[in-house]
Formats: sequence, structure tokens, C-alpha cells
Amino acid sequence: MRTLVLVPELKRHPRPRREQAGAPSRPAAPQHSAKDRLSEAAGLAEAIDLAVIDKQLVPVSAPRPATLFGSGKVEELKALIAAEEIALVVIDHPVSAIQQRNLERAWNTKVLDRTGLILEIFGRRARTREGRLQVELAHLSYQKSRLVRTWTHL
Repeated sequence: MRTLVLVPELKRHPRPRREQAGAPSRPAAPQHSAKDRLSEAAGLAEAIDLAVIDKQLVPVSAPRPATLFGSGKVEELKALIAAEEIALVVIDHPVSAIQQRNLERAWNTKVLDRTGLILEIFGRRARTREGRLQVELAHLSYQKSRLVRTWTHL
């Protein structure tokens, strides 16, 4: 399946930390570079035999509630998806159900976030019956929030 891998680069403005009197300061957790995250996401997609056509870092100054990306970037990616005949877009970031639905409608393709991709990998690699059932339970729990109000038109 022809796949596009996107890694949003969120611009985070550091907030000043409030130090408590007498409390030892902890060093911040190391952050992976955007390029490392991009290659990891592409590797995860290739782990389940997806053909990664393109992979991109997408700068996001402020996540949009409706689409995560700005409208200009959504349109730019729509043109790329149509030109390359991409069937699946993997976004290496948590995507809400509404964001997923809006992006799928805008791009006319399937959208999968990091959690969904990892569940697909586990599902493909589960060997025992119990393992398959555990993955199916995790997948259903993940999709539970995405199925709400799906059939309200009936």
C-alpha cells in the first residue's frame, strides 16, 4: 500500500519551571530529534510491508483542533497525496477521532496515527490465540471513542 509518513514538529514554548524550596531539580527527559522520529515512523510503517513513498517533517506552530495541521498545509498535502496516489497517511502523533475524520475527508485517503500503526504491527505479529485476543481487545478499546456517533444518520 502506497504510504505517506508525516511527523509533526510542534513548536513548544518552554514554560518557566517553578522550583520548590529544598526540592532537588531533575534534568529534563532527553528528546529525540525530529529526523530520528521520522526514520523510526517510516521503519514502523515498513515493518508491516507498507510502501513508504514519501516521509516529511511538518512544522506545526499551534495544533488545530479540527485537523492538527493548518489549512494551507492540509491543501499542500492533499495535492501531494493525489499526485502520488497515496492510499494511507501515517501521522506519528496522537490524532483525535475528529482530526482523523476531517483529514480522511480532506485527503480522500485513510489516516492512521502512531497508536493505530503500533496496534497493526502487534496484530500482524501475534502468534497465539491469547495474543491475538489481547491485540483485538486493545484495538477495540482504542476504536471505542472513534465509533461514537458514527451511525447517527440512521
